[in-house]
Amino acid sequence: MRPLPPSSDLRRLDHRIWRACAGSSVHIPTVNSRVYYFPQGHLEQSSSSVSHSLLSPLARSRPSIPCQISAVQLLADPVTDEVYTKLLLFPIDPSLNHSLPLLEPSGRLGREGGDDDEDEIVAFAKILTPSDANNGGGFSVPRFCADSIFPPLNYQADPPVQTITVTDIHGISWDFRHIYRGTPRRHLLTTGWSKFVNHKNLIAGDTVVFMRNLAGEMFIGVRRAVRSNNGEDCARWREQIGCGTGDVKINVKEEGFSRSGRGRVSHKAVMEAIERAAQGLPFEVVYYPRSVWYSDFVVRAEVVERALNVFWTAGMRVKMSMETEDLSRTTCFQGTISSAAVPDCGPWRGSPWRMLQVYI
Repeated sequence: MRPLPPSSDLRRLDHRIWRACAGSSVHIPTVNSRVYYFPQGHLEQSSSSVSHSLLSPLARSRPSIPCQISAVQLLADPVTDEVYTKLLLFPIDPSLNHSLPLLEPSGRLGREGGDDDEDEIVAFAKILTPSDANNGGGFSVPRFCADSIFPPLNYQADPPVQTITVTDIHGISWDFRHIYRGTPRRHLLTTGWSKFVNHKNLIAGDTVVFMRNLAGEMFIGVRRAVRSNNGEDCARWREQIGCGTGDVKINVKEEGFSRSGRGRVSHKAVMEAIERAAQGLPFEVVYYPRSVWYSDFVVRAEVVERALNVFWTAGMRVKMSMETEDLSRTTCFQGTISSAAVPDCGPWRGSPWRMLQVYI
């Protein structure tokens, strides 16, 4: 397990850069807002399988805990460049959940909400092809990206060419040669691109996000292609509902980064947060929003309460919107509920976590 450095050692990200890298479908609660914390969802993010038997009876008796957000930090992983957030939460007495005079939500993620036009970020994301990720080749730039993000080329020159400088999310500048050539003609990044690919360990399927603010400054972010481990996921799910892991062995890399989305948060940190939350003490969580298997385990209170007021039954039609990796569109998935039930026994009795099973 690769421990994350203390957040005090990490560079804070501009909220618009963070948002562009995370995607518009990612929802991070704002400071002073009321949320629900789901320990089972947090367990799913740990670096190794954590048996519920290691948790105290008190922790297992509280499958959802109302909280207030005290602080939000927008950060980027120093190894993978993936954006993540660190949240500080204060549990709220359930009996006072709706009557406490909570502070007014700031409406801001960093400075989210009330965005000023002059701070607007234009972003374009592209999933890397094998050619793009070839460390001896170049990057084929879509026309829209070249026109909306990069400075204009002098098309009277032969060939039209320029050097552009972009800044990654750690504040490091990268120089790329931008040229318009070929038959048919197309935009390419050549010199400097291979160095970037090698340094960032990019592969086909990863996504790069180019961004530009109205001051003309350009930035680049990375999203990692996630490789799901179905056996590991199944073992974790069985452990969550109290069935045990069976014969499935779970392996976690100790160093570097894992494309399965595992190994980012230590089980010790997760268990400590769960125990503190159950005791009504302030606690801290780390959340990677683009990990394919994880679900949001800190959810806005109004969303949870609205969902819990629905009488879910088998046969109901439901839909879920998801943003595509290249940010080009939102896809709506529709399905039918096959089962809607909370466990009436076991370690998480009465938990609404993953209470719906849906088939498409």
